[in-house]
Amino acid sequence: MEKLKHGQAVDIPKYDFKSNKNDVFPLRRVNPSDVTILEGILIFHDPRVRDLMSMKIFVDTDADVRLARRIRRDTVEKNRDIATILDQYSKFVKPAFDDFILPTKKYADVIIPRGGDNHVAIDLIVQHIRTKLGQHDLCKIYPNLYVIQSTFQIRGMHTLIRDAQTTKHDFIFYADRLIRLVVEHGLGHLPFTEKQVITPTGSVYSGVDFCKRLCGVSVIRSGESMENALRACCKGIKIGKILIHREGDNGQQLIYEKLPEDIAQRHVLLLDPILGTGNSAVQAISLLLKKGVPESNILFLNLISAPQGVHVVCKRFPRIKIVTSEIEIGLNDEYRVIPGMGEFGDRYFGTDDD
Repeated sequence: MEKLKHGQAVDIPKYDFKSNKNDVFPLRRVNPSDVTILEGILIFHDPRVRDLMSMKIFVDTDADVRLARRIRRDTVEKNRDIATILDQYSKFVKPAFDDFILPTKKYADVIIPRGGDNHVAIDLIVQHIRTKLGQHDLCKIYPNLYVIQSTFQIRGMHTLIRDAQTTKHDFIFYADRLIRLVVEHGLGHLPFTEKQVITPTGSVYSGVDFCKRLCGVSVIRSGESMENALRACCKGIKIGKILIHREGDNGQQLIYEKLPEDIAQRHVLLLDPILGTGNSAVQAISLLLKKGVPESNILFLNLISAPQGVHVVCKRFPRIKIVTSEIEIGLNDEYRVIPGMGEFGDRYFGTDDD
C-alpha cells in the first residue's frame, strides 16, 4: 500500500483455495491509480494498515447471507461437501468472526448495511471520492497544511527573492523577513495555556502562556538560514541539526544528526526553506520519530512548497503540521521547484557560482 500511494507498481500473489498456497498462480501486477481499494476481512486489524487508508468502510452483511455465500463458494471452488462446510463454519469461522472481525467495526468511518444492495450508501461514497479527486486546493485536501494568507507585502517579497537579478544583500534581507513571518505563524499553531496577569493599571488581563518546551531542528544547510528568525522569536531556544547527504547516484542517503537529548519531550519546529520532492523531509521526520518525538509534536516550516512534496509528506505523516508561505506550480524534469527561487542555500550564504 505504501508503494502504491507513492506511485509505484506492486506484484501481488494470488491465493489458491484448493492448495492453500499463494505461489501456484503467477503474480498479479497492480499499478498505482487515483483510487485504490483494499479489501479483506481482517483489513482493520493492523493499525499500520489503517493509517494508510483515507476512508475505512465496513460492509455489514447479514449472517445468513454470509453463510449462504460461503456454502456456494466452497462447494463450487473447493469441492467441499455441505456437512464439512457447516462444521468448519460453526467451529472456526463464526467464532473467529465474533472475536476478531466484528470488533474492528469500531474503526470504520462508514458502515454499510446490506452490502452491494445499498445503492444510497454507495452513491454517497462515490460522491465523496469525486469531491476529493476534484479538489485542487491542497489546504482542503490536507487539514494539516497551512499557507500564510497572501498580501501585497508577501507577494512583493516573493517577487524580490525569486528574481535572479536580486543582489545577495537584498535576497538575505527579504528572505529573513519572510522567514520571520513563517516562524511567527508557525508558533501560533503550538499549544498554549490560559493565564491571567495584572496590568500596571491594576486590571486583570486574561491571556495565554506560550508553550515552554520547544526546540528547532534545521536541515543543513538551507535550514540554517531560518535559525536566526527562530531565535529572535523564541529567546534561548535549543536548536539541533540534521544533515541529509545523497551518496553518488545510488540514491542512498546518509543522515548525520545533532539533536537535544530531551527532544522526545519537546515540540519540534523543523526548518527547511524549500519543500520539493519531499524525500529529504521524509528522512528528517522519520529520524525525529525514531528519536521518540510524537508525530503530532512536529511542525514543519518552509517558505515554498511543491504540491508533489506536500502530497508525499502529508500522506506519510498526517499528524504533523506544515506551515508555508506559498504553494508552487510543481517540479520540472530535473525535480527542481518551479517557478522556485534557485538554490536557496547558495544564494543565502553567497556560495552561488554565478
